[in-house]
Amino acid sequence: MSMPDVLTTGEAARICGVNFRTVSRWIERGLLPAYKLPGRGDKRVLGEDLRRFMLENNIPDRSIPAALPRRILIADDEPAMARAIARVLHMAGFETAIASNGFEAGALLPTFKPGVMTLDLRMPGTDGMAVLRFMQTAELAVPTRILVVSADTEQRLQEALALGAYGVLRKPFSNEALLAAVQQLYAA
Repeated sequence: MSMPDVLTTGEAARICGVNFRTVSRWIERGLLPAYKLPGRGDKRVLGEDLRRFMLENNIPDRSIPAALPRRILIADDEPAMARAIARVLHMAGFETAIASNGFEAGALLPTFKPGVMTLDLRMPGTDGMAVLRFMQTAELAVPTRILVVSADTEQRLQEALALGAYGVLRKPFSNEALLAAVQQLYAA
């Protein structure tokens, strides 16, 4: 993604990962060149000036999406299914961890920091739908894309997509279908 030629203070703030007021302070202190729009007083920053400022101050460009880690959390209450998924993914070069229920999955998210989570919807206690609702408000250090792996009804699978799942893989599935679905999430 390339930086625009001209940015608002809000756009510059998003790219730098700071509050727009911080960008305004940089401008007021003369650290970041900007100009005012006639009449309104809104400030604009040239993309080349922002790039130079970011380089000089070691500010990473937050507009460039970071690559997802090649770690996959498998949330499934069926041990044989979880081990089979882990085996296929491990052979494809992914690091895996297994959670036997939604509560365990939620507890592992901040420490394992997966790029993708495979999620069964029907698990005892905290089920997959509860995990999806939790993910809507969770502030994780690493963005996690969820692939629902379930034999549930079409209605529940659609509900899972509406709650933020990136994709659905119906049980039973082939190893090739699992790998294709995971690769699609990493390419998205």
